[in-house]
Amino acid sequence: MKRAEILQTASGYVTKDRESQYGSPEDNFKIIAELWDIYLKGCAEDGPITAEDVAIMMALLKIGRIASGQKKSDNYIDLAGYAACAGEIATK
Repeated sequence: MKRAEILQTASGYVTKDRESQYGSPEDNFKIIAELWDIYLKGCAEDGPITAEDVAIMMALLKIGRIASGQKKSDNYIDLAGYAACAGEIATK
């Protein structure tokens, strides 16, 4: 895929497809930022962000999308997948 095609596809995602599914990016990002902020404040004493933290924050991203958009099954599937990854990392 050429860069012009990538940019054209990305433009469609952020101006049409995603916005109709999740609302405005600004509103969705605000919800996600609030969730991440709460999570990070809870583990601030633990040092740098870990792989487990990333998996949990990705799950929170999906929760933010669910909260601000259409109830799409792939969000719930992704959420379960990120939770499974976080659990596996945490219990190694």
